[in-house]
Amino acid sequence: MTNQSARRRTTLADSVYQALLGRISNGEYQVNEKLPPEAVLSQEFGVSRPVLRAALERLREEGLILSRQGAGSYVRGAISTPVGFSPVETLADIQRCYEFRLTIETQAAMLAADRHDEVALDRIAQALDLMRAATGSHQHREDADFAFHLAIAQASNNQYFEATFRALREHINVGMRLHGMSLISGGGLEETLAEHAGLFAAISTGDGPQAAALMRAHLEHSRDRLFGGGLLDLRMSRHSPPTSDGGRN
Repeated sequence: MTNQSARRRTTLADSVYQALLGRISNGEYQVNEKLPPEAVLSQEFGVSRPVLRAALERLREEGLILSRQGAGSYVRGAISTPVGFSPVETLADIQRCYEFRLTIETQAAMLAADRHDEVALDRIAQALDLMRAATGSHQHREDADFAFHLAIAQASNNQYFEATFRALREHINVGMRLHGMSLISGGGLEETLAEHAGLFAAISTGDGPQAAALMRAHLEHSRDRLFGGGLLDLRMSRHSPPTSDGGRN
């Protein structure tokens, strides 16, 4: 096997790993639930059995699945909410998450354009291919969407971007899931795919400022589609302190 073939196989396995990890984290695969057979998953992701098994092996190493000979693979444990981040409970929480993503992902995209290598670029391309296939079937896959944005964080070659993005997986997936529902019901799948494709093009050509601008525009569009253009007022309430005489002159 040539170095290029080995790298391609690793990239495919990473893409499948991210997709399966996303399904476990968003509850599509529940704890103790059996995963679909290897033949079904291989066909769904369009990869060979060895590539799929490499992705499953990584999930096993991380303690997320358990494989039983002759019985298949089962989800072993859920991905817990990271310390320091309370669960998403309100629309305000989703809006705040978008605000935070606008800060970190814009910078990550700029760095990714300057620092990526072929392997990192292939990760982004594989996630984009999954989204393109889903769009062609009039579907939205938040697992592929998450894998795309995570791959950009990885391409920045700054582990803090990737670690932060992984820590916020549950929070980000809530927004992605709701955004996907709005795309399917109200249209916009093709537009969103075009935004991702534009991001990939800017990163692949090394245009950092363009990548940053496109990432910001993409996240703002996603947020606005979800909120219908009407953002919540998140200002803290301001009350004048009482006077010493209780407000009497």
